[in-house]
Amino acid sequence: MARILVQTADFDTGAELGRLTAGRSDIGGIGCFVGTVRDTAAGRKIAALTLEHYPAMTERALAAIAAEAERRWELLGCTVIHRVGRLAPGANIVLVLAASAHRQAALEATAFLIDWLKTKAPFWKKEELADGAATWVEARETDTDAAARWSA
Repeated sequence: MARILVQTADFDTGAELGRLTAGRSDIGGIGCFVGTVRDTAAGRKIAALTLEHYPAMTERALAAIAAEAERRWELLGCTVIHRVGRLAPGANIVLVLAASAHRQAALEATAFLIDWLKTKAPFWKKEELADGAATWVEARETDTDAAARWSA
């Protein structure tokens, strides 16, 4: 069963790795992705990124994405933590951990999870620019292309 959290608080990657592996000797590999807020986007200086969501809808979507990863790969554990609220450059946004007996499954599941989170999870992102302007972030074709590779 995947551990799914949507929260405003930061996460501790080491503590989450420890929680995932505690008392386990069957895990042979763990894929890990940590997403952070960049300080620039499309050549513009970012002051902050605000992530909004509908809690029940978002948690259900993340759980469904994690369940799909567990269906496709023999995972021994999975963690998805996504932050919401106003985040400054350098702040953690998302943590994805996938554990398996073998590294390939763990790495592929991690890539799948982050690709599908980027395109299928219902988050709305607003960039606050250093000049005081703000803009909603549109979906990127590169993210859609990355997620599409898992549809085959």
